[in-house]
Amino acid sequence: MRGGDFADLRAFMLVVETRNFREAAGRLGVTPSALSRTIKRLEERLGQRLLNRTTRSVSPSNAGQTLYARLLPAVAGLEDAVDDTLAQRGDAVGTVRINLPRLAAELLLMPRLAKFSALHPGVHLELVVDDSLTDVIGKGFDAGIRMGELLQKDMIAVRLSPPFRTAIVGTPGYFAAHGTPRSPQDLKHHDCINYRWGTSRQPWRWPFDGSDGPLEIDLKGSLSVNDSGLLRDAALSGLGIACLNEMMVAAHIERGELVRILDPWSRLYAGFFLYHPSRRQTPTALRALITFLTRN
Repeated sequence: MRGGDFADLRAFMLVVETRNFREAAGRLGVTPSALSRTIKRLEERLGQRLLNRTTRSVSPSNAGQTLYARLLPAVAGLEDAVDDTLAQRGDAVGTVRINLPRLAAELLLMPRLAKFSALHPGVHLELVVDDSLTDVIGKGFDAGIRMGELLQKDMIAVRLSPPFRTAIVGTPGYFAAHGTPRSPQDLKHHDCINYRWGTSRQPWRWPFDGSDGPLEIDLKGSLSVNDSGLLRDAALSGLGIACLNEMMVAAHIERGELVRILDPWSRLYAGFFLYHPSRRQTPTALRALITFLTRN
């Protein structure tokens, strides 16, 4: 295939996607009449009418629709290959807005950002820490990071962490003063620090998995927060018992600052994923970040 052939096919695809010769021509930087000649030349070469034109509309013919469907993954693959190469060279530029929970920011991104910035000085990252269930794409973000169970449908998802379990924790001083729960039901007799989603007035139900199957319990305490960092800090201060991601408290458990209890009932989660819309719409800067996170 000659270079001009690819340009003609890409022009045809843009007309199909916009359903408008003037708009497609504007995006290509040519006149509508020049674009019309390009499509006519392509139709003559293929011996098929690719577009149905009227004075008010343009739409693909059956042959045009078939051609477009075959071209779509092929062109996407070519664009992906070029983007991946640029991402590895450090040529990516632009701003990437990411919505993510505090834990993912602390453990998955912040320790790696210095190296990423050195490799890709042209990429500006805008991180918005948000532990609530925000529609990140609807709010204008380029990507989101969430647990696998919370991913939006019809998104491309890239794993960033292994699966993890919940950890029920409290300080040694708290358990010395109040006793140690032996089952999830025993937590009802303790001061449990609650987490609330965003502005919701409903507390998060603590999840457990036992021999009798899944269990979720409403627990009460003297404090509720909507930030996982505050939840951890409250547990460290001895205010009560907290349910947290095990990655967030692993170092505190190792140092003896927190004690983990009820391990047999800990629930397993899929881990963290970065997710974003269709790969054909992935900006080069976001592709550079994804490539970096999956290789470092």
